Amino acid sequence: MRAKSLAFLTLAVCAFPLLAAQTKPSADYATLLAQLKSGNTDIDYTQLRLSYPDSPEAKQAKDTSEPEKAMTSAMSAGNYAEALKQANLILANDFLNIDAHFVALTASRALGDWQTAAFHRSFIRGIIRSIMDSGDGKSPQTAWRVINAREEYVIMRVLGYVTPEQSLVQKDGHSYDVMKAKNPQTGIEETFYFNADIPMQHGQ
Repeated sequence: MRAKSLAFLTLAVCAFPLLAAQTKPSADYATLLAQLKSGNTDIDYTQLRLSYPDSPEAKQAKDTSEPEKAMTSAMSAGNYAEALKQANLILANDFLNIDAHFVALTASRALGDWQTAAFHRSFIRGIIRSIMDSGDGKSPQTAWRVINAREEYVIMRVLGYVTPEQSLVQKDGHSYDVMKAKNPQTGIEETFYFNADIPMQHGQ
């Protein structure tokens, strides 16, 4: 599934240029989530992400490790109906789980549900653009701002890098996850920075 994730997420970024985020009125997580679930995918994804960690929904979220295992197993077996079921269970607890959205996209397309697939595709594009609009990842000063470690690995997959080495550094009162990554196709090695203040604050 990781290889498929890389292929799709790379396509998503290349096919849809990362435009500057539009300025929209601030809203809390519940309001934005309700808009999103109603079918409005033109929301402020940065506000959605940044308002989640302190939201009641985040505090009430249950562990999704078991459905994540079941989802991965179902996808590997080509059981798309089961994979979609498990993805929806995950999203009911953590709607920002981008891996579950990718599975829901893939499974919905396999099952011929193009409307649902389009929804998850728009969500994935919105989240990726939100993260990458926050910086260029080339220095602590321009680090990408993330709300959890999952987002870091999503961006690495989008860019086509594997991450053989990761470290946490403190600089000027901020926490940074530093990824020393290599592109397996080109052999190019680079170092990327993620602002990890929010994950550290919330113990993620």
